[in-house]
Amino acid sequence: MQKNSKIWNQMLMMKLAVAGLAAVVVSLVAATCGGAAPTSTQTLSQPTPTATPPTVRLNGAGATFPYPLYSKWFDEYAKITKTQVNYQSIGSGGGIRQITEGTVDFGASDGIMTAEQQAAAEQRYGPILHTPMTMGAVAVVYNVPGITAGQLKLTPEALADIYLKKVSKWNAPSIAALNPGMSLPNLDIAVVHRSDGSGTTFIFTNYLSKISPEWQSKVGNANSVNWPGDIGGQGNEGVAGQVRQIPGAIGYVELAYATQNNMAWAALKNAAGNFVQPSLEAASRAADGVALPNDMKVMVTNSTNAQAYPITGFTWLLAYRNQADCTKGKALVDMMWWAIHDGQQFASSLQYATLPADAVSKAEAQIRSIACNGQPLLGK
Repeated sequence: MQKNSKIWNQMLMMKLAVAGLAAVVVSLVAATCGGAAPTSTQTLSQPTPTATPPTVRLNGAGATFPYPLYSKWFDEYAKITKTQVNYQSIGSGGGIRQITEGTVDFGASDGIMTAEQQAAAEQRYGPILHTPMTMGAVAVVYNVPGITAGQLKLTPEALADIYLKKVSKWNAPSIAALNPGMSLPNLDIAVVHRSDGSGTTFIFTNYLSKISPEWQSKVGNANSVNWPGDIGGQGNEGVAGQVRQIPGAIGYVELAYATQNNMAWAALKNAAGNFVQPSLEAASRAADGVALPNDMKVMVTNSTNAQAYPITGFTWLLAYRNQADCTKGKALVDMMWWAIHDGQQFASSLQYATLPADAVSKAEAQIRSIACNGQPLLGK
């Protein structure tokens, strides 16, 4: 019995020693951290996490003209923010229609809304802004065997006559006279145009209306017109596809689509009398010396600048000045501000011209005017 008592006492002393050692360890940790030892739900070196803001999703639709750049923008912007932008490239006419019907958070157009379109939209939702995002050239592309990019020269008159269906052969005297020494084939000209409501069409027909009184009186300037002929294509990509597939075809597409598809384009005679190919530099020159209005509803086709490419235009994001959803409105103005500043770095690699400083200033003022419940959203 006495032997068992000694064993029991020894075991008790060992337990007490272990407990004492544990207490010392706890005390040392507490002293080191300046407070009580952490429980299993505490982290020593990390602050209490805050709630992650929910992802904001914006829906937009409209112009195909800036689609390559918009795709790049919205992908890059999603990487640095939690804003997801779903943009449908359905043509400027579709963008105007959807912003008027209130089915998108923003529209996009390369053409200025008509007074009737503006009135219909503003009757429902109040003022709609035309905020410039970028500039681009509309290239006149062709598929003529043996003739590469920039070799073919066209005057404004020759281009108008082709689209008026007054000139129907590539070896017509009026074209041959502009291109001496060039072997032009006896090939029918297949004229390709946009079949959808299009801001690219608005820019193109705005140019033709300025240089051809006959075009102005017979066809005019709009997102959608009654074409004299021949073949329609959906979107810039549709026109590019038709021209590539049809020998003898001519069409008009945004420069990015022409370069991406390795298409041949014409050098056009500008207002100063120089033959100029579509390029970033030539597109940027189109706005030089133009007094830009505060509402930015301005066309810069047929520029008098000697180095300017004549079929150049702005493309606009259409936004409600009075936002009904403050969270989405805040996400929208932040995205727009990023696009006209940091986003411009992506323009040149995709064949778009960066916004001139004056246009950026006008765009900034517009974005600052966007409000929700009477309170400006930028900077909140």
